[in-house]
Amino acid sequence: MALSLSFSMQKKFITNLALVLGLNLLIKPVYIFGIDRLVQNVVNPAEFGEYFTLLQFSFLLNIILDFGITNFNNTNIAQNNHLLTKHFSSLVTLKLALALVYIVATLISGIINGYDMRLTKLLMILGFNQFLITFISYLRSNLAGLHLFKTDSIISVLDRLIMILICGPILWVNWINRQMDIMTFVYAQTIAYGLTALITFLIVLAKTHHFRLNWNWPFSIMILKKSIPYAILVLLMTFFNRIDTVMIFRILPAAKGSGQDFNSGAVQASIYAQSYRMLDAVNMFAFLFSGLLLPMFSRMLKFKESTESLVKLSFTLLITPAIIIGVGCYFYNREIIQMLYSRHKDQSEEVYRFFLDQSASVFRLLMWCFMCQSITYIFGTLLTANRNLKELNILAAGCMILNVTLNIILIPRLLAFGSAISALVTQLSMALIQIVIVHKIFKFRINYRLLFTLLLFILGVVAANYFSKIFHFESKKWFVSFTEMVIASVLWAFFIRLISIKSMFRLLKYG
Repeated sequence: MALSLSFSMQKKFITNLALVLGLNLLIKPVYIFGIDRLVQNVVNPAEFGEYFTLLQFSFLLNIILDFGITNFNNTNIAQNNHLLTKHFSSLVTLKLALALVYIVATLISGIINGYDMRLTKLLMILGFNQFLITFISYLRSNLAGLHLFKTDSIISVLDRLIMILICGPILWVNWINRQMDIMTFVYAQTIAYGLTALITFLIVLAKTHHFRLNWNWPFSIMILKKSIPYAILVLLMTFFNRIDTVMIFRILPAAKGSGQDFNSGAVQASIYAQSYRMLDAVNMFAFLFSGLLLPMFSRMLKFKESTESLVKLSFTLLITPAIIIGVGCYFYNREIIQMLYSRHKDQSEEVYRFFLDQSASVFRLLMWCFMCQSITYIFGTLLTANRNLKELNILAAGCMILNVTLNIILIPRLLAFGSAISALVTQLSMALIQIVIVHKIFKFRINYRLLFTLLLFILGVVAANYFSKIFHFESKKWFVSFTEMVIASVLWAFFIRLISIKSMFRLLKYG
């Protein structure tokens, strides 16, 4: 019976993963490359650096907004569906109260950091957007907990679709005769997140028997106490994932004059943002694995099913493209950055070349983090579902200290590149230690065949990249060589049976 349930979960995982990846591949690349990238290309680099720094800063106090409620709720609803109606009204009220505390705390933090009126206004709007984002995440955790993955898949791309509809006419054809600037972009985000939150709220509301805003002190205290371990984990993970740009901005000197001071905090933050955008983009897709796996792992663990097969399946499906992307971006770093970011109208050719060289060096290192984070999205999610919060929090705290220490040492010497080194060391440490913890707790067998196959695959991908660069001809565009490398790497994965199409079809048919 347990074996049958395990196959059923694997089948559900593959079918829903195909749907959510399909929708996200249709919408999010258009947003990332057609909207987000173009915004950075048309605004001043220092101005975008300020925006990106404040965006990352607004993430740091997310602990107040969410307090671990989303992950706790996802796990709880997956194991006890009936709690949705019982808890929904009180949890929404609690979320609104936390939002008010977050906005006040963000305002005070901005004042302490010395932000002027212009930056404080921008920070407040970004803070409100953060509330909308976390509220959508909480609402989606109810859908995932109920295993309504198809509905959740549509919601996962809705905000980006609305952003495309709002910003596309401005950036592409300028139908409304308005120049895109940072504030227009941020206001468009507010509209997109607001509409998505409203639609998702109405969908979840239809799944409950009643709803009424009411403040319940005993319930709120009980939920906050249960969510504390999740909240600490969210805080620590957010801190060491988002602190890099803030530290670059604060450690390095302020920009002078036109904002083209190469070593200034704002300009270096902008350079880091160019590469981080791509890491964020691929992580959007990796995060989809975590969103599907958390409720699945939670339900399997409740019924004492073995998760080993689902862990192996999800790991191989995620690590395969992660290796191709990480190695490919290392070899083709300059070509990709040059394709993504054109010269700003106020930049000289010399300044543009400087930006290009620095962004490429940061990019080739930062994209290796994707492989490490892919491991975390699988093994960290399993530990979260198993409520091993103590181990995760100790690990996250250690990684945060490591990251901040390395940033303090490296940023003054190596600028944005130093922060990229810090990020890679931290993410690699997190991934490897999580694997060790999972092996210790779940007693998974060491799969030597899988390890050998992974090593063989990595060597093959490196070789494919090397030879695609060696045999690149002037008459052939680099993107053609890159595409050939990707195709060769995918075929290599099938050839060495790292991924078996036959097994997946059999699982879909009989699972």
